[in-house]
Amino acid sequence: MQAIILAGGQGTRLREYTKELPKSLVPISGRPVVEIILKQFQIQGVKEIIMAVNHGAEQIISTLGDGSQFNLNIRYSQEEKPLSTAAPLKLIENLNDHFIVANGDILTDLNVGDLYKAHVESGAMMTTATCKRRGQIEFGVIEADDSNRVVSFNEKPEFNYVVSMGIHIFSRAVLDYIPDNCSFGFDELILSLLEQKQHVGTYPFDGYWLDIGRPDDYEKAIADADLYKQWLSE
Repeated sequence: MQAIILAGGQGTRLREYTKELPKSLVPISGRPVVEIILKQFQIQGVKEIIMAVNHGAEQIISTLGDGSQFNLNIRYSQEEKPLSTAAPLKLIENLNDHFIVANGDILTDLNVGDLYKAHVESGAMMTTATCKRRGQIEFGVIEADDSNRVVSFNEKPEFNYVVSMGIHIFSRAVLDYIPDNCSFGFDELILSLLEQKQHVGTYPFDGYWLDIGRPDDYEKAIADADLYKQWLSE
């Protein structure tokens, strides 16, 4: 398997930790978070990594090198200008018929080999791993009828929703839907694929998942470090 790791963001929401480091290099128990991703991917069958870099590219390249320390082949694709989350894929040569695309700041026990197999068998153009989340509205919610008479009241109701985990499998044909040399995000890509009635699939997952883009989540990742010790210790 071949995987693209998106590591070009500036980590503005995590600014107190990313003043001197790219977000993918912030440490968990003294190791860059991206190392955990690399070691998991290698164990799960990934052979080649393409790091899509921009902000902090020199630090990332210096830290990860050619990937031999992880038993991986790592190459780099560097943007000349910020291209958001989907457009950087158009800069990468020699992509397989199907490939993994993952954010460089997520922690999960999802097996990408299982995700990859499900994608290929489904025939989808793109498959995104998803998980359920529960949220709460911080206000009392009122429902009224056409005469403005209150018919129900719910104090701070909770609701369920499904979110993208930031790990996807793409078929190479997806590249035809991404414009050249301009900012284009995953949100725009998915909407474009749906507009063209292409098959976009999901892979529901109920295990551990954490996006460390916010300070609270990064601090939780540090507290959960025992969950990743098998990769941190190697």
